[in-house]
Amino acid sequence: MTTGLERIAAKARQDAKLQFTSLAHHITKELIWTSLNHMPKNTSPGIDGTTRDMAIIEFENWIGDMMNSIHRHRYKPPAVRRVWIPKPGKVEKRPIGVPSVADRALDCQH
Repeated sequence: MTTGLERIAAKARQDAKLQFTSLAHHITKELIWTSLNHMPKNTSPGIDGTTRDMAIIEFENWIGDMMNSIHRHRYKPPAVRRVWIPKPGKVEKRPIGVPSVADRALDCQH
C-alpha cells in the first residue's frame, strides 16, 4: 500500500514539468509523530537544545502550533545549529547545520 506522499513522488518522477500548488494538506500530526519515533534515540539536538526524547514527551505542546503554521503556509524552520566536523585526513574542519528535532520530524523521511 502506498501513501499519498509516495503517489505524489511517483507523479513527480513521471512528469518533470508537473507543478504542485501545495502539499501542506498531506502533512499530518500522525505523520510527524511516526517520523519523530523513527529517529535514532541519540540524534543530536538542534539550536533549541530539544532532544528527541524531550520532543516526544512535549509533542502535544508544540505540534498544534507547527500544524497551524504549516497549513496556513507560514511555517518558518528555526535556525540551524552550526557544528564543525573534521575533514577526513585533514586538520581543517567543515561546517554542517543541525536542524531542530521537530524540523527533522517534519522532513518525514523514515
